[in-house]
Amino acid sequence: MPIKKSAIKAMNRSQTLAKRNYDFKLRMKMAMKKFLKGVEAKEALTVEDLANVYKAIDKAAKVGVIKKRNASRKKSRISKAFDTLKK
Repeated sequence: MPIKKSAIKAMNRSQTLAKRNYDFKLRMKMAMKKFLKGVEAKEALTVEDLANVYKAIDKAAKVGVIKKRNASRKKSRISKAFDTLKK
């Protein structure tokens, strides 16, 4: 356990940010998983469903949980999966 006041604050901040990062990453992963399961089952997914996944990915990238290019790559792959439904 830290003894100095600044070290205690740093530890608290680190734990808070770790929880926030975990929450954003979990939301993003769950949205992607739900969407991709729908694609595999050939369910009637709408553009709104796609937008919800994009929203989760963009929020994770905005706060720095994932990098910008990683978010772009994830969105591209999700979009490609969505396009396979239309064919």
